[in-house]
Amino acid sequence: MRTAFADTLTEIAKKREDLFVITNDLGYSVLEPFIEKFPNKYLNIGIAEQNMVGVAAGLALSGFTPVIFSIIPFAIMRCFEQVRDDICYHNLNIKIVGVGSGLAYGSLGPTHHSIEDIALMRALPNMTVICPGDPIEAALATEAMLDHTGPVYLRIHKKGDPVVHTTKPKYSIGRAISLFRGKTVGILTTGNMLPTSLAVAKKLNDIGISTGLIQFHTIKPLDVLAIKRAAETYSFLFTVEEHSVIGGLGSAVSEVLAENNTDVIFNRIGIEDRFTKEVGSQEYLRLVNKLSVEDIYRRIKTSVNNL
Repeated sequence: MRTAFADTLTEIAKKREDLFVITNDLGYSVLEPFIEKFPNKYLNIGIAEQNMVGVAAGLALSGFTPVIFSIIPFAIMRCFEQVRDDICYHNLNIKIVGVGSGLAYGSLGPTHHSIEDIALMRALPNMTVICPGDPIEAALATEAMLDHTGPVYLRIHKKGDPVVHTTKPKYSIGRAISLFRGKTVGILTTGNMLPTSLAVAKKLNDIGISTGLIQFHTIKPLDVLAIKRAAETYSFLFTVEEHSVIGGLGSAVSEVLAENNTDVIFNRIGIEDRFTKEVGSQEYLRLVNKLSVEDIYRRIKTSVNNL
């Protein structure tokens, strides 16, 4: 996804004089094409994340559209106070691009995991939260983010993400994408769990459990209407995300369901309320957290069969 983002940003910068990219000594092998074409629109602030946000705020107040690029813990967590007070309080037109969603940097330990970021960002007034599910969505999200006025947090994966969409979907901030419909189970997913959720849905359909799949590439503003329709369509709803079950998509959906008195059976599938202290690849840590295709498939199958 990060390559799709960088390529799209570079193309848009050819037409946008206001774009300015800031990073904190990160982005190597990703941002070079942008830097080569636009050396005067790029600043490596060094390992000084709070200063990075302050500089971005100054640029935004001077008429620029700053794009902050870093891995997620450094893009928003180390400088959360500045994101809150400098960016969101003033409703500045700054875009924060966080790389390494969920357990992508699994081998570096819990300090580099990103399992609370959606919760943090969706709680901030004025902040828009976007979590694309594949490289096609990442490119579309970059375009939409730069067209949007106001703070945006774009949560993207690293590299090697499979392309899920066979054609370019209709994309707009705040509108979920229905990949296909079913009758019994609705899987609501976000971000880098889209390929996994697709595989789970196919396995369930193969055994006769009619399953639909909806991708929530935007967590805030949330597509409330899509959730209401899903609750009316399906007997079971499951949210699937590589994020804490507290504060992410699952929490957002449960709020809508509770406030609308729905009768649907609902379960959140994500990372439980714990740090993942095991060390290994993202695939291994998904197994540890029971977020593999087989684990999610078995959980949904068991829930449906036990009704």
